[in-house]
Amino acid sequence: MATPTSRRTILAAGTGATLGLSLPGVTAYADDGGATTSVRFTLNAQVLDGGEQVTAITLNTARLGPIDPDSLTTATFTVHAKATSPIPIADGDTISGEYDLDRTVTAVRLDHRGNIVLDLSHAEGQTGGGTLGYIRGRARNVMLDLAYTITQRAPIVSRDQRPITIKNFVQNRRLSDPEVDAFSSYISGSGMKYRLYSPTGSRASRRGKHPLIVWLHGGGEGASLPDNYYDNETTLRANRGALGFATPQAQRIFDGAYVLAPQSTSAWMQDGPRFAPLIREIIGDVTRRNRIDHDRIYVAGCSNGGYMTMKMTTVYPNLFAAAVPICGVVTSFPPGGAPLIPDSELARISTPSWLVTSRDDTTVDPQANTAHAHDLIPDSLMTLYDQVIWNGHRFAGHWSWIYVARNDPSINGTHIWQWMAAQHRH
Repeated sequence: MATPTSRRTILAAGTGATLGLSLPGVTAYADDGGATTSVRFTLNAQVLDGGEQVTAITLNTARLGPIDPDSLTTATFTVHAKATSPIPIADGDTISGEYDLDRTVTAVRLDHRGNIVLDLSHAEGQTGGGTLGYIRGRARNVMLDLAYTITQRAPIVSRDQRPITIKNFVQNRRLSDPEVDAFSSYISGSGMKYRLYSPTGSRASRRGKHPLIVWLHGGGEGASLPDNYYDNETTLRANRGALGFATPQAQRIFDGAYVLAPQSTSAWMQDGPRFAPLIREIIGDVTRRNRIDHDRIYVAGCSNGGYMTMKMTTVYPNLFAAAVPICGVVTSFPPGGAPLIPDSELARISTPSWLVTSRDDTTVDPQANTAHAHDLIPDSLMTLYDQVIWNGHRFAGHWSWIYVARNDPSINGTHIWQWMAAQHRH
């Protein structure tokens, strides 16, 4: 029986791990002539193609009364950010993504509630501001502990010209990321965690059943159980793979789809045959509890998840209407052993498949894996990019999932989401 957790539940990791839970108290600008007070603040995050970053801070100042926006400038507040690992790093191991620095305030504004919002400098590849760290020895992403310190450097003024000095700033425990928060959290009967997006608005209320899109994450987004770390968060925050299918554009194309993102307890490639029935169990739970069209269940995944996408179509040949394996692995990994998916299994895949990769992928050989699988999977399609560039930023060649998350691959004028949505199980 699945155990639901509200999408607004405070972020929680496995035992011993905390996710952005630091609560600093900061003495700020002191002015004996003005009122002093304490306010709480929320970190606002957004998942870019390269991962989630804190992009703004909302100060809960509405209760202080109307504030004169002319008294707010980018010099009114300064922001310092510190991000550290939620679990100990072993001797000789390293983690990337930690930082201890000042964040640049690019704009200060009032939101519709009257709260002060500090917009922060952020961009693809920019150092500092990320919410994830990557532990190299574990090959896992983890949610960083985030401690933000805000200091008021100049007075602010209410609309009745009353000076306001904020004495203390207290950080809320929860990140605010509307796209991520739209996915509810669950645990399957066998103990595997997953996230689920449900269609909203008119598409949710319409009669009939909805398609289900299953997103299988890459290796870095699985759990690290030797550290008892299992967050059910990195699957959504590390890239836009699952989030892309929950965007208004995708929801229009699929006419309202559920999006399911299971989280492996390790890495799919470590034991795909064991994980396959556990994923199938979750699909069964979701289809029983929701109005799912059994003829429109789709599976897509990247890297480790690209392998698992193909593996699922070999184990359950009649379950999916379409499959999108992205930079997946079929050869032995590491080299020298038996192939993860033998040629004989690839040749028997009957699920309509569209494979995606990039020629400059140095992590998973595109020719020995994607191109080879494409040659064997009957009637499969393939998009082979030269490199991974989006909005002028060049990413590592392995990150070809960015293109699928943006509905970029196309063949003869048909884009990959439209192709998926047109497939029905026979």
